[in-house]
Amino acid sequence: MKVLITDPIADAGFERIREAGHEVVTAYDVEGEALFEAVSDAGALVVRSGTEVTRELFEAASELVIVGRAGIGVDNIDLEAATDHGVIVANAPEGNVRAAAEHTVAMTFAAARSIPQAHIRLKDGAWAKGEFLGTEVNNKTLGIVGLGRVGQEVAKRLSALGMDLVAYDPYISEERASQLGAELAELDAVLETADFLTIHTPLTPETENLIGEAELAQLEGGYVINCARGGIVDEAALAEAVDDGILAGAALDVFAEEPLSPNSPLLDVDDIVVTPHLGASTEAAQENVATSIAEQVLAAFAGEPVTNALNAPSVDEAAFPRIEPYIELAETAGKIAIQLFDGRIEFVDVTYEGDIAEEEIDLVTASALKGVFEPLEWQVNAVNAPGIADERGIDVSETKRRQAEDFQSLVTVTVGDEDESVSVCGTLFADNDARIVRIDGYRVDAIPSGKMMVTRNTDEPGVIGLIGTVMGEYGVNIAGMFNAREAHGGEALTVYNVDQEVPEAARETLESDERIIETRYISLNG
Repeated sequence: MKVLITDPIADAGFERIREAGHEVVTAYDVEGEALFEAVSDAGALVVRSGTEVTRELFEAASELVIVGRAGIGVDNIDLEAATDHGVIVANAPEGNVRAAAEHTVAMTFAAARSIPQAHIRLKDGAWAKGEFLGTEVNNKTLGIVGLGRVGQEVAKRLSALGMDLVAYDPYISEERASQLGAELAELDAVLETADFLTIHTPLTPETENLIGEAELAQLEGGYVINCARGGIVDEAALAEAVDDGILAGAALDVFAEEPLSPNSPLLDVDDIVVTPHLGASTEAAQENVATSIAEQVLAAFAGEPVTNALNAPSVDEAAFPRIEPYIELAETAGKIAIQLFDGRIEFVDVTYEGDIAEEEIDLVTASALKGVFEPLEWQVNAVNAPGIADERGIDVSETKRRQAEDFQSLVTVTVGDEDESVSVCGTLFADNDARIVRIDGYRVDAIPSGKMMVTRNTDEPGVIGLIGTVMGEYGVNIAGMFNAREAHGGEALTVYNVDQEVPEAARETLESDERIIETRYISLNG
């Protein structure tokens, strides 16, 4: 098969592809129609961040088996289109972790000690020793936004240099953070406490412009370091904050638009250090990611499991038809459970009862985790969700019971911490019609679809009427209602299918009534 490489990548590993009898072709400058023509007969496409792998490209590449991203970020690859066309997308998340962590540490020192600025002054002939008064990192507090792979490596290195660690990451357990010597806190508390803020979260709709003018003001006198993804920090606000002396300095390796425009306000502020996306630019990192991708290309060509596949479930072909309907059911139960849970996730348990307990259910469990972690980070799916749980110190367990009360098969997803938990139980009716049949101790018969609201209230006359009236006042149409109660006159739980998003104001109006204990809006579509 033909392997097309469209961005500069180390040759390490690709010799194995040639030895296996495959053709390796490099085409670094092709774009548009020329790119479509080059990929039309390729079995594998290997890229970095420079090549946009679009739906149109997949449509032009009928022979494509796998797209390999030599690095971690896949923002430039249309994963949905890849899946639609049956193309595996794989990355190399481990290969450049150390390089990115080391660059973050280097940028921290560069900002704290004004190393680039002093270098330029000296090269210009000025002995400006008295103009640069640096900041030591010892006994300072490092705020970490995102304790994933790179964030953890940075934590280890800067902790060893005498820094105290405080971190914001809703999807890591207290135990795992404690092992790293980090105290978990909400973002506001991290910003108020930190002397240095380093960012290690992917760019998602939730993290875009996460650090803006208000957040930078909370970090008064501190430093911002971003070697993760551009767009997380408001660059104009950052330039203004440093220029006005609100912040002591900043160091950026990534930008909202790359290459960075010569007109960027970041370039006009002396105390902001910038580098041209060098986080993974070490010889070792480039060799590591190239070797990793080469191995995954060979696995895909051989029909073997692809280690870091982002969109390719793996299951025995004969067993797949029996478990396939439960994959979406488990994911949906996970989505509902996490949106009903208030605490910091420490464990996820997936329980199988009845016929489904007789099957190989690893993929179903992974799909449940996908539902739980979907708000988390880049393209979490059934393939990478178990690894995300592991790296974040979240315990995952499976329980199987041969008997299922009242149903042929049941799948229950429970999320929780040491103090509380939420369980959501689902089953399949005829024609694989999914139902949520239990939420914690409440027996319901709810259709999981689109937009939903779950309410808990006292079981007394007039409450359901109140809810319907308030929803109508806010323009929310109720498409279905499924009610359950623990005992006559006790508490009741109701699941509403709704046609529109439930405004926060509507929920506040409901919760202002003493009969309404709690309301939760749930979206299953994003």
